[in-house]
Amino acid sequence: MNIGFLSTRLAGVDGVSLETAKLRQVFEEMGHSCFYCAGELDQDGPPGQLVPEMHFTHPTAKALHDEAFANPHPSPDLFKRIYAEADKIRADLEAFIEEHNIDLIVPQNANAIPMNLSLGVAITDLVRRTRIKTLCHHHDFYWERPRFINNGIQDILDDAFPPALDPIRHMVISTPMQKRLRTWRGLRAFYLPNVFDFENPPAPPDAYAMSFRQELGLSADDLIVLQPTRVIRRKVIEKAIELVRKLNDPRLILLITGYEGDEPGGYGVWLREEAERAGIRYRFIADYVGAERGISDGHRVYTLWDIYPHAHLVTYPSDYEGFGNALIETLYFRKPVVVHTYPVYLADIKPCGVQAVEYHYDLTSEVIAAVRRLIDDAALRHQMTDHNFEVAAQHFSFAVLRKVLATALDSFDDNTF
Repeated sequence: MNIGFLSTRLAGVDGVSLETAKLRQVFEEMGHSCFYCAGELDQDGPPGQLVPEMHFTHPTAKALHDEAFANPHPSPDLFKRIYAEADKIRADLEAFIEEHNIDLIVPQNANAIPMNLSLGVAITDLVRRTRIKTLCHHHDFYWERPRFINNGIQDILDDAFPPALDPIRHMVISTPMQKRLRTWRGLRAFYLPNVFDFENPPAPPDAYAMSFRQELGLSADDLIVLQPTRVIRRKVIEKAIELVRKLNDPRLILLITGYEGDEPGGYGVWLREEAERAGIRYRFIADYVGAERGISDGHRVYTLWDIYPHAHLVTYPSDYEGFGNALIETLYFRKPVVVHTYPVYLADIKPCGVQAVEYHYDLTSEVIAAVRRLIDDAALRHQMTDHNFEVAAQHFSFAVLRKVLATALDSFDDNTF
């Protein structure tokens, strides 16, 4: 079977792109061929089609988005422009499907969060017209984000985010999402958590990965506190800054890996000001992190997988996550973690038996004491991280992914969903 993945962006190290790559790997192991169609693609990615209008930063997409969610009573012209752009995108999708003889499309978050309204409408219209098999993989629903609540396009959201059409199967990344989708929209969905290939643990760092500290001017004695996320407000990175300040340990340096381009405003600038006021050692290292190794502006670029082995401790202070890809990645690399008890962590991760230093909003003296013990007690770190690896291998592995995808594909044939 030929499978086509559709999204605003299938490139880089954002969660949707990373999870898509895992689905592609398993689909290909199952004997299927995979193709990408998105507004941004990696140069070394699978065969596919680049459609710039599908990206959420495309000027047309951004203008339609901004108008739709800034005015509760938009002009009729907005709807005309949304649907006119959707017609153009649908034509590109039809060409992609025809060129690669696609049997199944897998929209990745494109019908869940309305970053590109016309793309979601285009996919819905395509399915309605062609009845092509469709597995919508949802990572974030619009009703989980306050900025989408005030809008004048609720009928479009009801129709396309997500669509309720018979050829479509839905797949979500958490059980709270699964329950809300069934309760609010009457739609059933498969549950697929974020996963990693725990059957194949990460290899020891090679010479390139081992050059990371020297490239950044860090010594072997520096203890890296790693914040491996994008720089957006819901990651609450100021709590990582507060943690390092309260630990007051000169060996610690906070490394923030993510880029700042996915959210308007000056959050990154404010974080730098907060770090300066806190008087901690810190670095924003997005320029040193990429989807693949290379050279940029005269220095080396590393993958996150090159960087994890150097971390002494990982911080995960988000107040909201669709699931927690970077958290599962932390367990994969056997690193101890300090985590804010966000809802999906409490629903789907903690109950599996994951061990972490947890806090709920406040970094209390008890939390700081627990982190200090974790920093200085190697035996405690090893016990915790080995335990977490075994737990995650059972609940968040590729074996889980294979089972869910096989069940989803079977549902198209036996109509059991």
